[in-house]
Amino acid sequence: MGRKTIQEIQSGYKTGSWTTLDITKHYLKRIKKKDPALNSYITIAKDRATGEAKRLEAKSSSGEQTGLLYGIPLSYKDNIDTKGIRTTYGSSIDANHIPDENAAIVQRLLLQDSILLGKNNLHEYALGVTSNNPHYGPVHNPWNHEYTPGGSSGGSAAAVAADLTAASIGTDTGGSVRIPAASCGVVGLKPTYNKVPTEGVFYVSWTLDHVGPITANMTDLAVLFSAMTKQSYLPYLNQDIRGLRVGVPSSYFNEHIDPETYALYLQSLEALESLGAILIDTDVSFVEGNSEVSLTIAASEAGYVHKSRMECCLSQYGADARAFLESSRDITSLQYIEALKTKEMYMNMFDKLFRERIDVLATPTIPIPARKIGVDEVHFGDYTESVFDAMTRYTGLFNMVEVPALSIPCGLTSEGLPVGLQLVARKEREDLLIRAGYAYEQDQLKEFYRLRDQICAGY
Repeated sequence: MGRKTIQEIQSGYKTGSWTTLDITKHYLKRIKKKDPALNSYITIAKDRATGEAKRLEAKSSSGEQTGLLYGIPLSYKDNIDTKGIRTTYGSSIDANHIPDENAAIVQRLLLQDSILLGKNNLHEYALGVTSNNPHYGPVHNPWNHEYTPGGSSGGSAAAVAADLTAASIGTDTGGSVRIPAASCGVVGLKPTYNKVPTEGVFYVSWTLDHVGPITANMTDLAVLFSAMTKQSYLPYLNQDIRGLRVGVPSSYFNEHIDPETYALYLQSLEALESLGAILIDTDVSFVEGNSEVSLTIAASEAGYVHKSRMECCLSQYGADARAFLESSRDITSLQYIEALKTKEMYMNMFDKLFRERIDVLATPTIPIPARKIGVDEVHFGDYTESVFDAMTRYTGLFNMVEVPALSIPCGLTSEGLPVGLQLVARKEREDLLIRAGYAYEQDQLKEFYRLRDQICAGY
């Protein structure tokens, strides 16, 4: 049937073109056929999904009012608790964990009449950016199966790109929604801190963790985010961005970056300007060293979260997750507190920047396209960096600053790998990101989406 937007699926319900059970079976069939090559799911909730579809059909037939996400199949990253459905956190330690309650976001979206398809593969305990999981196998990028989908919400982004779910819910500590969105050519939003509840999510860091949507396009994002926040973002699907002040960083976000990625980023700025946005050179030199600050906070809090597991089961962690958690032992309380104070400084600086000079900041989402599975380093001339450090360099800052950040596709490299544009706004101004992202998408991405659906989804 080809990829359908959330609104198109629901329009088909209204016209009788298909039922909730038809759509659910369609996605389950696609997962069975295509996911063995991608490994984007750990658990598929087939019986739960079909039962829920039948219940919703009966609800609609009885004339009851239906929710905003009526009949929309969703998947969830497997560090988000789902009542009665195995939730492994991407680990062997919790391989048999079955929660007694739904995470707050799961419950909220179920009450909006969505359908839970299953749980997506991820980097172990969300502690990495490749989704190369040592316990459940690596997730493969739908554009090229030799490459990672990014992470840690790699299974969610791969499933959306391949149309194995209508949309997915991921988590983001240092870029874990935006990195895989950029790597898989889909849309991902890290909302304002605490705008979406995190109860029932297995934390990396309570200071930095966010829950965010991953979708195939901006329209789906607006619909899903409206359900997630209980406020409507549909009015911001507006192509008019004339006068929007777009900040263009004069440093940091243009350093140690893949040349093709940078060229596509510059083209995206030209496109925004052609739509009437005003580009403003923006000094962000104060962010130098932010990655170390973010890592100090994340590792400190992750070490605390995993304290009991590390005491009993350290050998059961994969090598990179174990190394990350062991690094927390070397961080002093003074270093942790200093990092929190620096975080506060970043917040104040960005608040001033958004209040006085710009509406939106535009950066590359990540400085490199996806890397092959198993590759741990990236080279920029004589400069060598770990894939983890490179992938989180442009994203982690905005978890600390607590502002919303959107990743939207902005083209393909010569190797056919997607590149992402990151748009950032002041706290609670997701409306600006949806407006800017939608305008850019409508002007620039129709051919990109057609190609993505042909390559990744097989349509």
